[in-house]
Formats: sequence, structure tokens, C-alpha cells
Amino acid sequence: MLKYINILAVRKIFAVVIIFTGINAVAQDSISYETDILVGAEIDTAYLEMLKGKRVAIVGNQTSMVGDEHMVDHLLQLGIEVKKVFAPEHGFRGKEDAGKKINDGLDAKTGLPIMSLHGRRKKPTTEDLFDVDVVIFDIQDVGARFYTYISTMHYVMEACAEQNKDFIVFDRPNPNGHYVDGPVLKEGNESFIGLHPVPIVHGMTIGEYAQMINGEGWLKNKVKCNLKVVKCQNYQHSDFYKLPVKPSPNLPNMSSIYLYPSLCLFEGTQVSIGRGTDKQFQLAGSPFNSTGEYKFTPVPKPGASKPKHNGEECKGYDLSSFGDAHMRDVAVLYMKWIVEFYKNSSDKEHFFRKDGFFRLLTGDRSIQKMIVESKSAEEIAATWKDEIVEFKKMRSKYLLYTDFE
Repeated sequence: MLKYINILAVRKIFAVVIIFTGINAVAQDSISYETDILVGAEIDTAYLEMLKGKRVAIVGNQTSMVGDEHMVDHLLQLGIEVKKVFAPEHGFRGKEDAGKKINDGLDAKTGLPIMSLHGRRKKPTTEDLFDVDVVIFDIQDVGARFYTYISTMHYVMEACAEQNKDFIVFDRPNPNGHYVDGPVLKEGNESFIGLHPVPIVHGMTIGEYAQMINGEGWLKNKVKCNLKVVKCQNYQHSDFYKLPVKPSPNLPNMSSIYLYPSLCLFEGTQVSIGRGTDKQFQLAGSPFNSTGEYKFTPVPKPGASKPKHNGEECKGYDLSSFGDAHMRDVAVLYMKWIVEFYKNSSDKEHFFRKDGFFRLLTGDRSIQKMIVESKSAEEIAATWKDEIVEFKKMRSKYLLYTDFE
């Protein structure tokens, strides 16, 4: 913990958070967010000429906003012929549970068909795109490999490449774009929560990531789509950017977004991270854990209709203050939490899900093995150090903005 104590020493103390290895005083500072950043969707002059006279489809959800106006409505008012909308996980309005299959439908306001890419298909068919010239991707990402919007983008890019359709990304800042960390996904561990050989935290915007998918030949048969990226203005990777709309039902605030890459690993275990509470991805607890002073009981809520340990009291920790104040400064995949929870579990046999979900989240078979063998968080993190160095070399070819180092 010495690294983190050094960070905290320069701060005034306003709050106390209990961390698993002891009590550490941490500051709950106010974060100064960049307010002059313009997302790609806001820069009409950069894309209107590309869309004039074209039939357009939009891959979007509740985050596809231009100020207070949805991108669909914005383009229609600009006279662009929008034919349909494709919706990712959580649906067009972003209210559905994680992993829930979404059906096709109609947008109540515009009457446009909404075609789900998280139901019977994940990739647009020839029939889906027959009346489309251009597909726009405008969704806020959070910069973690297992956040499925980048997988949706992969399959849409692939369909556009195969069917000779233009693909345009309206770029948005990555709130976790200030660092790169975690194991790189290994061959044989691919799934919809991880398609590419990248670390858990890749440190790229959605537009930069699209360029990497195209440039590295990761689409089927190494096809390349006709890709254009409408860049953000006044953004660099070290900037603080506060998301104006929550990107999915269980990421309600910036604390949850900063904690998400580290806490999401618990989704492959018996530990709850607060689904079914009002502090989603800000808590960690389990009925099989005896340490910690915080208790919570998950119950069904919008976006979590069947939460883990539904109705059972979980004991653990409230990390919301730590996420708010310091997760940005820590800037690593914080493995100590999951190591300590396994160590303290009264039911180690069932700590990891039996379906292999933890392996898919980490993208590496060795991580679970090292935790079971009582390796320290530092020892585990050291195993991907060289991988990160190599990934950063590849990543540098596709960056559109000044990097954090």
C-alpha cells in the first residue's frame, strides 16, 4: 500500500474508507472536470457533408446525445435520412439488465425501427443493411475490455466491411483513458465480453479502438471497413471527463465507472458488487465473507431484476468514497480486493463460478490459478507487465489524442 499512501499524503483528510488490509484515511476531493470538451456528435461541420444524400443507420443508446437532444432527433432535424436504429446491450433506452436479450421494436417518438444487436443477432445481416449506405456508431464507452459495446462495434464493422457500407464513429472521451493495465486476452478465451488481444483497461477512445480493430486485421477474414472517425475537440487522455448520461443501468456515477474495471472481476465470483442496491459497482460483499464493517442486502431493482444473493445479507465494504477520490490516481487494475476476498471466504470451493466466467473476464486462465495459490496482488500484476509494454507499442499507432504519458 506504500504507493497509495504516498498519493494520499498530499491531500486533506475529509473521509475514512475501510480497505481490506486495514483502515486507511483517504481524501474525498472534489474533482475538476473538463467542461470544454466537445464530443464528435456535437461537431456538425465534421460530418454533415459525409451524410448528405445518404441513407443512414445509427448504432446508439441513451448516451447518444448532442447536448440535450438525442442524436437520432438531431440528424432528422438536420435533414439526414435516418432509416433505422441498432441497439446494443441494455437496449436503445439503456434500461435492461446486463446480459438480457433485447427484442426488436419501434422508437415511440420517431417511429423508426429499432433492431437489437443483443438478441437473436449480434451482427447486422444483409437484409438489415440493404437500404443503408452509412452506419454511425455513437455510444459512450467506459474503457474496459469486457464492456460489450466494443464487441457490438466489432460485429457492425465486420458487417459494413462485408457489405461495402461506410462506417463512421462519432468519438467520445474514455473516462478510464488515463491508464492501461491488466492481463491481455489470450487465444482461446474469446467471447462477447472479450474479442481482442487487449488488456482489461486499454486506455483508448471508441474511435481509436475502431482504428485498431481495422488496422490489426481483427475482423473476420481480415476484412477492413471504410472507417471514418469524427474526433472529439479539446480532449486528451489525461483529462477528467464527467459522463453526462449514465452509460448503463448499473454504472450510476463516476465512482462506479472508475471502480468498474477492478470490481467487474467479482462478477465471476460469489461476491456481490452492489447490483440490487443504490451503490452498484461501489460495494463488495458476500454472505461468505466475515471481514468488513459494511452490510447490504441486494433486492430486485431496475437493471438488476435478479441480483446475486437476492435477499441475503452481504458483509464487506463500501468503496464509493475511494472510487470518487482516488481510483483515478491509483490508475491500476486493483487486484488486492479480489485476492483478499478469496483469502477470507468461508466457501472457497464455490468462490469462482463454475461456468468459467472469471476466465472470460480476465481473458487468461492463469489469474484464477494464482489467486487460489495465494499469490499476492503484486505478484499477479507482475505477470502482465511485459504484455502491457508490447500492447502500448501497438496502441500508439492508433491514438488520435495526446496520451497520458
